Amino acid sequence: MSFQPSSNDRFLNIYLTLVQYPILSTRIRMRMRSELFTRGVISLREFEARVREMAIASQEREGLINPVEEEPEDMWNLRLDRTRKHLTDLIFSQRLTFADFEQIVTSVLSEKGLSEQEILSAINPELAPMELVFEQALAMEHLPAAERQRYEARLHESKVVLIRSLISDNLRYINIAKEWFTISDLAKIRRRKIGGGRIGGKAAGMLLALRVVEDMSVCPDFCIRSAESYYIGSDVLYSFMSINNLVHWNDQKYKSEAEMRAEFPQIVEDFEKGVFPPDIVERLQGLLVTVGQKPMIVRSSSLLEDNFGTSFAGKYESIFLPNQRSIKENLGALTRAVARIYASTLNPNALLYRRSRGLQDYDERMAILIQVVQGEAFGRYYMPHAAGVAFSRNLYRWTPQIRREDGFVRLVWGMGTRAVDRVGNDYPRLVALSHPLLRPSTSADAIRRYSQQYVDLIDLEENVFKTLPASEVLDAHYPPLRYLAQVDEDGYFISLQSTLLEGGTNRLVLTFDELLRRTPFAEKMRDILHNLERNYRSPVDLEFTLHLSNLESGRPMLNLTLLQCRPQSHLVETEEVPVPADIPEQKVVFETRFVVPQGFIRQVDYVLFVRPEGYYALPSMNDRAKLARAIGTLNAALEGQKFICVGPGRWGSSNSDLGVPIDYGDIYHAKALVELSGKGVGPEPEPSLGTHFFQDLMEAQIYPLAVLLDSPTTLFNREFFYHQPNHVDDFVPLDPLLADTLHLIRVSDFAPGHTLQVVMDDDQNQAMAFVVAQNSLK
Repeated sequence: MSFQPSSNDRFLNIYLTLVQYPILSTRIRMRMRSELFTRGVISLREFEARVREMAIASQEREGLINPVEEEPEDMWNLRLDRTRKHLTDLIFSQRLTFADFEQIVTSVLSEKGLSEQEILSAINPELAPMELVFEQALAMEHLPAAERQRYEARLHESKVVLIRSLISDNLRYINIAKEWFTISDLAKIRRRKIGGGRIGGKAAGMLLALRVVEDMSVCPDFCIRSAESYYIGSDVLYSFMSINNLVHWNDQKYKSEAEMRAEFPQIVEDFEKGVFPPDIVERLQGLLVTVGQKPMIVRSSSLLEDNFGTSFAGKYESIFLPNQRSIKENLGALTRAVARIYASTLNPNALLYRRSRGLQDYDERMAILIQVVQGEAFGRYYMPHAAGVAFSRNLYRWTPQIRREDGFVRLVWGMGTRAVDRVGNDYPRLVALSHPLLRPSTSADAIRRYSQQYVDLIDLEENVFKTLPASEVLDAHYPPLRYLAQVDEDGYFISLQSTLLEGGTNRLVLTFDELLRRTPFAEKMRDILHNLERNYRSPVDLEFTLHLSNLESGRPMLNLTLLQCRPQSHLVETEEVPVPADIPEQKVVFETRFVVPQGFIRQVDYVLFVRPEGYYALPSMNDRAKLARAIGTLNAALEGQKFICVGPGRWGSSNSDLGVPIDYGDIYHAKALVELSGKGVGPEPEPSLGTHFFQDLMEAQIYPLAVLLDSPTTLFNREFFYHQPNHVDDFVPLDPLLADTLHLIRVSDFAPGHTLQVVMDDDQNQAMAFVVAQNSLK
């Protein structure tokens, strides 16, 4: 007579056996439950009911008074999963024999794949814990193609559920992603995720783009790489806010703009003092050990970010971490960076953007994307050879021969921050991919003036991100120099032939001409953008870095790293109206021929005008900031009115000496933003194509225009702008300090019974604003 162990012994033996199979234990327990259900020991419904009862009881034992609010969904699912495992082992050990258990184990070990019965009786992907969905889906995906065919529908369902749970619930994204991601791809993402929730829009766009283009690097002189990336799930934000008593800040989105701006500094301070749950800290420390002392960047990746129609470009923070100190110091810097990005979800500009896009009530949780910074050390400095942002559609052409559908690139040396931010004191290289060597300006003086003057980089010795003059960092021995810079020889730009630089680095100009002339960069970028646009079924923009290797050969190897991809913001198509040729000059308010888009604005009743003389007479930066806030207040009061903004220099610049320091939240009701330049008025405007500010204008359908007052082809009606009554006080009180600066012009004061029309023709590169009688409008 053989020894039959007691149920307690069987329970222990089953548990100890399953511990030996950490991967297969999930499938073994699935078979154990199937056996229990088949033999009528317990029904599936009764079993799941008991699992839920036991899980709720465990919450009470662990002191959760209000489980619905105190425990995130991901943690609740983990609790259910562990309870389900325990109950499976318990009931099986009580009602069936150890021999029954051994038979199941032996059967699972001998199987090549899943049986049809197991597939059909398996979990419901919509309801089951993610671990079980992955286990089943991976098993199906690894079946031989002939066997897998009958399970394609279930595999497809599982993939959609996992994309929705792990990455994004945006339907347009899911419809594309499900055709590209495999279950194995999703499993890799999950292994690099810290905490519960989704990985957010920025991470989602990057991963999908990489999957779409990964097969394009098949030639010997070009490859596409991915940055080493990690993710903090979107649910961690709420855990962080809960344990640090920050939940009371959640109502910021319903407050007035003035309250938002007044309270935001305190919000940042409170968040930066916060601590993280111990399990999150432990995972972040493990990440730092894995990465070592490579520089990193901590990036926002909110649930709505980089989605179709809502890019949130530049609304949230990204923070570079040099990562050159001890693990403890680096961990402190990393957690502070994450906390600061969490605080940026309550940034007034982000909240006003959400309000303007009808997204105020959306639960906009913030996930985090952590990436190793692409680049290499050159002495004490660390930066990529080149970086930038590329667009599949060129919305603003500086000559008609440029093809819109071939896209364009903003290209810089060093970190890509200078390509995507409107820094004010610098210029990237604008590359029309249909004609890469064709510049907006062709004179030698203009090429030098509008070339990159500064470089963003990481100082490894000082452990800081900094901006330096390019001439201080450029060196004759910098390996890729000949592809990035040329020597200015009395108005002629000469390519470098050796490391001998007569006159030093001050004569170097970052033109990127040799990169564009001697490598397939423009061609490959054009192909990548076409591929992404075709598969996204939408124009796209992407951020990238570029590394040149094999430099000793005549044709270097291009290593392109994709960092971000999203649908490209664009102006909606309007009726095409030709610029009229018979408008009397006295009825023209302004005319310009500088980088004009295609569009038409009818029935403009007001013009918000910042007088250049008044603006530059403001005594301090604080006064200019006060003007920006006044414009924001007036913008809100003008909701429902049609108006355009006109003023000096580069609107939205980070440098108030170069233009009005407004944010998107200050002008989002406007229909056009017109920048004035000329002697004593402001710098010649740089086309802001591709900057975060430009993205905001496109999404809000605000036409950017520039008027070069010194140009012979420009018309500017001073009678209209300088001799009309000021109507600011009709809408908001005007600070006396700003009385000579901020004006609101009513068009009908200039021409009674008239309104303003703005006609833009990009083929002719001409825009005209002129008054037209109200009774002549259709």
